[in-house]
Amino acid sequence: MIGLKVGIAATRKADEIAALVQKSGGIPVVFSIQGKQQLNESTVGNDIKELLDTTFDVVLLTTGVGIETLESAAHNLGRHSEFIQQLEKTNLAIRGSKTIKWAKKYSLSATYVSRDGTMESLVDALADARPGGGTRLFLQAYNQDDAALQQALEAAGYAVYLSKPYQYKAPDNNTLSALRKEIVDKSLHTVIFTSKTQVHNLFNGTELAGEIVDSFNNGVLAAAVGKITASELEQKGISYVFQPNRSRMGAMVVELREYLATDVVPKT
Repeated sequence: MIGLKVGIAATRKADEIAALVQKSGGIPVVFSIQGKQQLNESTVGNDIKELLDTTFDVVLLTTGVGIETLESAAHNLGRHSEFIQQLEKTNLAIRGSKTIKWAKKYSLSATYVSRDGTMESLVDALADARPGGGTRLFLQAYNQDDAALQQALEAAGYAVYLSKPYQYKAPDNNTLSALRKEIVDKSLHTVIFTSKTQVHNLFNGTELAGEIVDSFNNGVLAAAVGKITASELEQKGISYVFQPNRSRMGAMVVELREYLATDVVPKT
């Protein structure tokens, strides 16, 4: 990685990733294209009331940030104990390591867990449960893919209540344009992505999508911290995406450094 220019698309922990890249001899350049997180404070309180005052057969938790936001709203309403008790007696469906970690904090066990960290496998598991008519499901989602996820669950037989505790604002256009130009010009050797939102933002609404894919397939290495982010990149047409064996920021930089030291050319 010595002397190689590494783009970082993350916002959260971007400075930490940059420090790790620099320690490994790389030249980090941060392009924060995640977009600022915005809590839906006007609706999350109503979501908690709905969850606690209505009987749900399944509560589906998709992100750590989402469940923490719901928990905070329960605290603000003075109903935190009731909130935890409701989750204890309800079938939980969980995706993601951060969400699992939060559940363990309260000794909550899940009936359904995504086997590979994706929503697709979790929806499959819920569909295999063959819910009866009127089976009510509380879905904690966010602004990306929420409509498609709701439709898939409804097609599987669930009556879905959609809770969107937060969403992401569009990223700064100048930052997006700068990253796109660096990729197209192949000024970067590698770009690190830490979420599918960053991938979506990079490609959304730009005429340079084809050129960006071409650059990634011919010289610029796309690196993803986990399967979901990697899958989003692959769906855009990128033929090879570097992934670490462990989906952790530190492990990714270490393994990326070792990978680049072999002078392996990205597959096409």
